[in-house]
Amino acid sequence: MNTPLPIRALIVEDEPLARQTIRDFVAGEGWLEIIGEAADGYEAVRLIDGLRPVLVFLDIKMPGLTGLQVLQRVKHEPQVIFTTAYDDHAVTAFELEALDYILKPFGRERFRRSLERVQRRLIGTGEIGEPSLLERASRAVAEKPPEHLLRLFVRDRRGRVVRVRVDDITRLVGADDYVEVYADDTSYLVNVTLTEFERRLDPQHFRRVHRSAIVNLDHVVSCKPIERRLLLKLSDGAEVIASRNGSQHLRELFV
Repeated sequence: MNTPLPIRALIVEDEPLARQTIRDFVAGEGWLEIIGEAADGYEAVRLIDGLRPVLVFLDIKMPGLTGLQVLQRVKHEPQVIFTTAYDDHAVTAFELEALDYILKPFGRERFRRSLERVQRRLIGTGEIGEPSLLERASRAVAEKPPEHLLRLFVRDRRGRVVRVRVDDITRLVGADDYVEVYADDTSYLVNVTLTEFERRLDPQHFRRVHRSAIVNLDHVVSCKPIERRLLLKLSDGAEVIASRNGSQHLRELFV
């Protein structure tokens, strides 16, 4: 799972107070972002498959479907932390390889230990005495972020977390809720929309040339007119055809 932005999490709880408690505890974690909430099992299925969160805080006993039934129905498979007032499902929870099983009411310290499990499972720890990549990235996120992205932390095809400098990105190609990021003669699949990248990248260097592609202007080595469009050749040898509207904006930049 690629995470150039904070890890996306969903809260599934039928109790408003429990949802608020989780929100409050997550608020101090710069590497974790709550992207939605569900108050019953059926809504949980819809949001898990629709939003595709990396992590779900999941109550077990809820109206409609139980938390266990929710996991049986969803197509997307997130990491799960069970939150419940009952301990009679703990064995089942760990058979399902849940990250943790928290009994309500829980305090901040117990919740913090659970989040540490999230970090170990998703990224792993570094060498002894050294912070993991996620921890280093999280510290940067927790600080005041720059106006535009400077680097990404993503998984390569071998599952390793690597750092990609934004300056090294030649282009980004979107498909649904995923983006293929091309840099250093390789590519990385990221679970972020192209529109979100467009919002976070510096427009002085990155331009959306058509609906499904953003190019790094610093890596454009030539452009060739084709009817009313421009064919862009990039430093990695790739070619991208800009839309008519995108071509018009590029002409204004290149003149």
